[in-house]
Amino acid sequence: MKKIVGFSLMLVIIIGCTTDTSEEPLETTNEPETEHSLEEKESIELEENVTTLAEKLTIPWSIAKYEDSFYVTERGGKLLRISENGQITNQELNLEREILHYGEGGLLGLLLHPNFAENNHAYIYHTYQEGDQIFNRVVLIENDGESWQEVEVLIDQIPGARFHNGGRIELGPDRKLYITTGDATERKLAQDQSSLAGKILRMDLDGTIPEDNPFNDSYVYSYGHRNPQGITWGDDGTMYSTEHGNSAHDEINIIEPGKNYGWPVIEGDQNADDMSPPLYHTGNTTWAPSGIAYHNGKVYIAALRGSQIIAFDTETKKPTTFYENSGRMRDIWIEDGYLYTITSNRDGRGNPDQTDDQLIRIKLE
Repeated sequence: MKKIVGFSLMLVIIIGCTTDTSEEPLETTNEPETEHSLEEKESIELEENVTTLAEKLTIPWSIAKYEDSFYVTERGGKLLRISENGQITNQELNLEREILHYGEGGLLGLLLHPNFAENNHAYIYHTYQEGDQIFNRVVLIENDGESWQEVEVLIDQIPGARFHNGGRIELGPDRKLYITTGDATERKLAQDQSSLAGKILRMDLDGTIPEDNPFNDSYVYSYGHRNPQGITWGDDGTMYSTEHGNSAHDEINIIEPGKNYGWPVIEGDQNADDMSPPLYHTGNTTWAPSGIAYHNGKVYIAALRGSQIIAFDTETKKPTTFYENSGRMRDIWIEDGYLYTITSNRDGRGNPDQTDDQLIRIKLE
């Protein structure tokens, strides 16, 4: 098996010349960045209930937690274990394909197997290059203490690009894996049911296609997505997803099997036959929503451009600001009355200080 190695000189030169400063911003729109305001803003004074657990991370992307340890992916290709006292251990990651950190691509989603205590297995989503093409894949890996080994490729050749790679992996209440994919900047792929791009995929824990998936012999669970990066479920089983809009119009969607969510045909308040409008969209405001989690009737959303944690009330459909003092927010994990989150201030779009990026704990109640 190959260890992750550095990028080629050519790739480094390309990234160094183009990252985050030109073309489409790395997360969402072609609009200039503006100050974010919510329909009903409610800034909550939480400083006494906020604890920084770890500092000086480099573009962390996904959080998983087991007992007193956090497992965090960094987009550049590192998998970290972080103890609650802040000790950071770099976990060696041995994969058959080299991780490609290019634009929004890299080491993205992470999910610990539901039987992690017994089998030490986890799932990762990462970008790689084959010839002149960029792809993403979902891999089962196994931990043997301080290192992880690739066990099996569950799904491969998900279209990738500098932008719009999706990348979130979550476990549904049905014990199925749900994976978000972006349109890889090829808009038409989101409407192509034969393509894995611009979709939410669903699979069994062993990577097989569930018999009750909406399309025969297909991983596709829903389609017509631009760049979804968050999935969660309410107490009643309702599935929610966040999605980056084209020019603002970021979305919260209720996901149902087989439904078409409209991209690139419709966005915002637009309608079309057989296409599902969002539960909520941000209009001309940009959130750039990423990871999400559900708690007590609210969906908590990590907002990159919005630089805050947003609490969206699923009954009133009103967003409020829950936390906003740490810059760009990437992912959320909720457990035992605490919200854990990671910043993304070193991704080229933020204003990092010497302590960034951070893993933060916030008391919910």
